[in-house]
Amino acid sequence: MNDIKQRIIKSLSLFLLVTATSNVLADTKIQLTGELQKWHAISLTFDGPETPEDAEYNPFVNYRLNVEFTHKTSGKSYTVPGYFAADGDAANTGATAGNKWRVNFSADELGTWDWRATFRKGRFVAVSNKDLTGAAAGFMDNQTGSFEIKATDKSYPDFRQRGRLEYINQPYLRFAQTGEYFIKAGPDAPENLLSYVDFDGTFHNDGHKDELVKTWQAHEKDWNKGDPTWQKGKGKALIGALNYLSEKGMNSISFLTLNIIGDDQNVFPYVDYDTLDRMDISKLAQWNIVFTHAQKKGLFLHFKTAEVENQGLLDNGGLGLQRQLYYRELIARFGHHLALNWNMGEENGEWVPNHKSMPQSTIQRLAMAKYFHNNDPYNHHVVIHNGNDYSDLTGNDSYYTGASVQTSRKDFSQVHGAVKRLREWPLINGRPFAVSVDEPGDAQNSLVPDSVDPKHDNARKNGLWGALTAGAWGTEWYFGYAHPHSDLTAQDWRSRDLFWDQAKYALDFFKIAGVPYHKGKNLDNLSNGHWVLGEEGQFYIVFVKDASKEAKLNIYFGKADYSVQWYNPRLGGELQTGTVKKVTVTQNRTSYKKYERHDLGAPPSDKNQDWVVLVKRK
Repeated sequence: MNDIKQRIIKSLSLFLLVTATSNVLADTKIQLTGELQKWHAISLTFDGPETPEDAEYNPFVNYRLNVEFTHKTSGKSYTVPGYFAADGDAANTGATAGNKWRVNFSADELGTWDWRATFRKGRFVAVSNKDLTGAAAGFMDNQTGSFEIKATDKSYPDFRQRGRLEYINQPYLRFAQTGEYFIKAGPDAPENLLSYVDFDGTFHNDGHKDELVKTWQAHEKDWNKGDPTWQKGKGKALIGALNYLSEKGMNSISFLTLNIIGDDQNVFPYVDYDTLDRMDISKLAQWNIVFTHAQKKGLFLHFKTAEVENQGLLDNGGLGLQRQLYYRELIARFGHHLALNWNMGEENGEWVPNHKSMPQSTIQRLAMAKYFHNNDPYNHHVVIHNGNDYSDLTGNDSYYTGASVQTSRKDFSQVHGAVKRLREWPLINGRPFAVSVDEPGDAQNSLVPDSVDPKHDNARKNGLWGALTAGAWGTEWYFGYAHPHSDLTAQDWRSRDLFWDQAKYALDFFKIAGVPYHKGKNLDNLSNGHWVLGEEGQFYIVFVKDASKEAKLNIYFGKADYSVQWYNPRLGGELQTGTVKKVTVTQNRTSYKKYERHDLGAPPSDKNQDWVVLVKRK
C-alpha cells in the first residue's frame, strides 16, 4: 500500500497545473511537467497560438518563445529557447497542429528557480536576437512563475546522477555533479541510426533510398518491460538496441540529424525531404524519447549535424535563416540533455573532387561554432570532424572546444600520431582541444564484424589504446562498407559484440587505475618504443604492444617508490603483478640529469601479447 501511495505522490509531482498571470492575457494555464529534481528535464508547456505545421504564417520562423530561468539564491541565469509542440503529445498522437508551446530545462542548483517567459511574433523573429518589444504576441509573454528543485534520486549509469558533462578548458570532459572525468566508447555506426521505421515522417516512402530504412528487429528482444514506447508499442527495437549497448558497458552513440543529399537521405528534422523551414513535430518528439532513454542508460549523444555531401545544403553553407532555424530547433528540443556534443560537420570542408553542395569556408566553419556558443544555454562541447584539417580553427575567433578525428588506414596505425599532434598544438586561444577519435580505420573495413576478425587485434592495439595513450578522451567505431552490417546497413550491434568487450576493458582500466588521467600527457619519449600517457613524477600508463620486447621507462628524478602493475587489455580483470613489483628512484634532480631509467620487468603471463603497465608513485 505504501508503494501505491508513493507512486501516486510521484505522479502528482510529475504533472502540475500552474496558473500564472500575464500582462496581456490573464489566467493562462501552464503545465509544469517533469521530476522537480536537480539535473532532471523539466518542461513548461504554454497555451499559445493555434496553428498547423504547414500554416501559411510559418510557426517555426515567425514566433519565438524564450524562457529565462534564474536561481533565487545564486543568481545563476539561463535563457532557454522554446519550440512549437503541436498538441503537446505529438509523439503518441502524431499531431501536426495545436496550440502548445514548450521549453525544456535542466536545473543545476537546488532550491527555488524563478522563470519569466517572452513570446514574440513577427517575420523571421525566430532567428532574430533583437528584443523586438513592439512585436509582443500576447499569450504567455511576460508570464512568470517559480518551482523548487530537490536532489536527484537516480543512480549510475543514469547521467542525472553525475550531472552535466562539461568542457572546462581541459582535454577531458568532466561531470558537474560528481567531478569525475569521462572517457567514451561506443559505435560511430550506423550514421543513419535515426532512419527507423517506427518514427513518423515522409522518409519511409519518398523515393530517397527508402530501402535503407531500418527495423532494428534484432534488438527487440533487448527491450524490457517498463521501457518507453510510443503510439501503442512502437520503438521497442531501437530502445532495445540502446539497452544492449549499455549492458555491454558502452557509454556513447553517434548519429546524423540531417543527411539530405547524403549517403542515406532518410534522416532530417523536417516535414519532408524538400522543405527546410518546417519541422516534423511528432518525429522530433519521438527522437527525444530515444535520446532520453539513452541518457538514462548512460549513453552520450554525439549529434552530427551535417555530413560532407550536405554541408552547403542550408544557406549555401552560411548562417542564414535555414541554418539558424535548424540549430535553434536542435538546441530547444534536445539541448537539455546532459551528456552530448554538437558536431558541426562530418568530413567538413573543401577536400573531395566533386562536392554535392558548396563546401564550407573557414568563415562559415567558425560561424557555426559561434552560433552554438551564443545560443546554447548550457555551452555543450562543440566539435568538427576532419575533412579539412583544424589549423584554421584555433584562433581567438574560434569557439570550437574539440576535434572529432577520422583516419584512413586499415590497421588503425595513424590514430596514435593524429591524437598526439592535436594534443600538442599551441593554445592560441587558451582552449585546448578535447580530442576524440570517432572514425578510426579506413572506409572499406575499419571495425569489421566479429565473424571476419573475432580478435580485433589492430583495432584494440592501434585504434583503442593508441588513441587513449596519446591523450584522446574517447573513441567511436565506424563500420566499413565492404562488410555486412556496414555504416549504412547495420541494425544489429551484436555484430561487433566481442570488440565491445575489449572497449569496456579499456574503460574499466581507467576506473580501477586510481590516477588523475585527466592530467596526463603523452610521454612516449620516456620509453623504449612503447606508448605512454602520464604525469611526470606521479603516474605512467605504458601500453606494450608486444611484451616479448622489454619495457623500460625513464622516470623523473625525485626520490620515490613506484608500484608496477599489469593489466590485460584482451581479457580485462584486476591489476596483476609481473616480475617487477616496484621500482625506486634513488636520486634527486641535478643540473644535468632529469630522469632515471628503470626496467619494468615482464607480465605475469602471455609474454608475446599486448599489456598495459601502470607505474604509480606510492
